[in-house]
Amino acid sequence: MEMAKTKLLIVTHEMSPFLELTKISEITRQLPQAMQEKGFEIRILMPKFGNINERRNRLHEVIRLSGMNIIIDDNDNPLIIKVASIPAARMQVYFLDNEEYFQRKQVFRDASGKFFDDNDERTIFFCKGALETVKKLGWAPDIVHCHGWMSSLVPAYIKTTYKNDPTFKNSKVVYSIYEDGFTEKLNDKFAKKAVMANMTEDDTKAFIPADCNSMHVGAVTHSDAVVLGDENLDAALLKFVKDSNKPTLAFNLTENFENFYTFYEEISNDELVSLA
Repeated sequence: MEMAKTKLLIVTHEMSPFLELTKISEITRQLPQAMQEKGFEIRILMPKFGNINERRNRLHEVIRLSGMNIIIDDNDNPLIIKVASIPAARMQVYFLDNEEYFQRKQVFRDASGKFFDDNDERTIFFCKGALETVKKLGWAPDIVHCHGWMSSLVPAYIKTTYKNDPTFKNSKVVYSIYEDGFTEKLNDKFAKKAVMANMTEDDTKAFIPADCNSMHVGAVTHSDAVVLGDENLDAALLKFVKDSNKPTLAFNLTENFENFYTFYEEISNDELVSLA
């Protein structure tokens, strides 16, 4: 009998060749392909920022997935789903779009370098929208690997609102911490706005400071395992990860991402041991 393929969901705000801001874009391009070559089934989700060229990258709307509304602060925000393929890898990437949050030409800061006031709501929209999109795909991931601060609410949502949802109830969540974050703060009400159905404010209290470190702390709190994506991470953050006693993978990349493969296999088989 053929073994079922491990299903790996990658959630990221950037990926080469669509958007290249930091090294996250290279890892999220190479890691899924390496895992696919090892027999994994892959789905990738990212925001459709306005500076991603739709024509050049051949994005097109997926009508059957579009048309949902994501509620933030009692406001309905339409979610449009687009898809593009990476021909060299036979991988599909799903893009989450919304006119108000993602049509501007800059990513996190305006042309003068000012941090967008609504980066909090853009983050909430992306994380909620990502999970609703996967539900609509009817595809239950074994592993959900979140990359970077903009994906940090995904672990919290999977372990609270979606914990009994057939799509996610057996998913193991991995969170990668990178140093390329932001130095500003998100809106003061971020943690409150982020609360979803079947959650209490206690579930998002780690996010209250609304700075980059608290995004990581909130994500790690709700994750099953952690990847240290950089060598130079904040000392307090590293201590928090260590004290959490969660399986941790060090940042160094081995050939063909063999260390990630082993890490994923051990997490999905419940052999939770630290590989740091």
